[in-house]
Amino acid sequence: MPPIPVTHFTNRQARQFLLLWHGLLGQHRFAGKEGALEFVRQAGCIQFDPVDACGKNAELTLQSRVKGFTKAMLGELLYADRALVDYPDKNLAILPVEDWPYFARYRRTARENGAQFEGLGALEAQALDYIRANGPVSAEELPIAGKIHWHSSIHWSGNWSGESNAARSVLEQLYSTGELIIHHKKGARKFYDLAANHLPAALLSAPDPLLEEDEHLKWRVLRRIGAVGLLWNRPSDAWLNIWGLKAAQREEAFAQLVEEGKICQARVDGVRTPLYFRAEALPLAHAVCAGVSPRPRCEVIAALDCLLWDRKWIRELFGFAYQWEIYVPANQRKFGYYVLPLLWGERFVGRVEAVADAKARTLRVKNLWLEDGVRCTKTLQAAIDGCLKRLAKFNLCDQVAGEVESFSPSH
Repeated sequence: MPPIPVTHFTNRQARQFLLLWHGLLGQHRFAGKEGALEFVRQAGCIQFDPVDACGKNAELTLQSRVKGFTKAMLGELLYADRALVDYPDKNLAILPVEDWPYFARYRRTARENGAQFEGLGALEAQALDYIRANGPVSAEELPIAGKIHWHSSIHWSGNWSGESNAARSVLEQLYSTGELIIHHKKGARKFYDLAANHLPAALLSAPDPLLEEDEHLKWRVLRRIGAVGLLWNRPSDAWLNIWGLKAAQREEAFAQLVEEGKICQARVDGVRTPLYFRAEALPLAHAVCAGVSPRPRCEVIAALDCLLWDRKWIRELFGFAYQWEIYVPANQRKFGYYVLPLLWGERFVGRVEAVADAKARTLRVKNLWLEDGVRCTKTLQAAIDGCLKRLAKFNLCDQVAGEVESFSPSH
């Protein structure tokens, strides 16, 4: 296959390409429940986090992109349609159910590690018998008492040691081996059921499509490039939880993907490192280089949004430095506990700290900061007001109150 010519982007074109690929600029590319599924398939996975100030991370990721998206749609895709499934990918994640066979090696490793732990098999059998008799169960309900002491060499994640609740550990072990899946969630509480009760037998018995380790790593690298949209071959949080992906393996994966025509190289003015995007986005790259004027939208971006998985790249491209400060000690935070980026058009214009007060049906805006150099115009205020009203509606709130009331435009 002849090499695909290198695409040259200006900084603005690169921003347009990235945001259009994500469906965050111009007319909505994704709409409704089918649109939510389409975006997850494009990204490979979206990251899950249970913290809910004004929507959980996965919900906010879809809300910013998918026209008409509601929280119920994600629940339906996961637990009614079973078109999506909870499983570790980029840390805790949600991925298309058809990708289940590609993670067979991780389930096999979990089984092998668990077999080294004396007595675990009996606890697993006890848990499975209970679920067969009683249906979906949470760790709080499973009648297995005590604690389990794990060693890092045998714990399913391979990087932890210490004591943990026995019921929770057994359920997580069976989840990691694929014998259980998450049946549903209530808040942060997970309820598990037999995978065989909800996933097709043909899918559960499907062999690993990529037995060779280098082919598997290449597949995962390709997915992460698609998730971010435009990404460089550098150390990055975008590669988190891809076992065995060292610098040499990453270099080889990129080289082979270029040679096979699955990714295209781009050079961005002012950026020394080459960038790469998936080959199916080449028509979008051509359109952007030919000149586009997409309509600006104002959106709140999730803290663990796949757009932000490489924050060094986002800082270089957009001049926007973002840190999720939820794990930063309160006295060291620059902004706040749960502060989210505000995107307007082709730039990040600020940050917002908002909390949904379900009892009062009010979205409370605790703080709103504009970036240095951003003027508070009437147009910008109208865009942010509209964005926050949509966020309130998304959280089943009737009104927005707080800091936004004192957000005055420049004249």
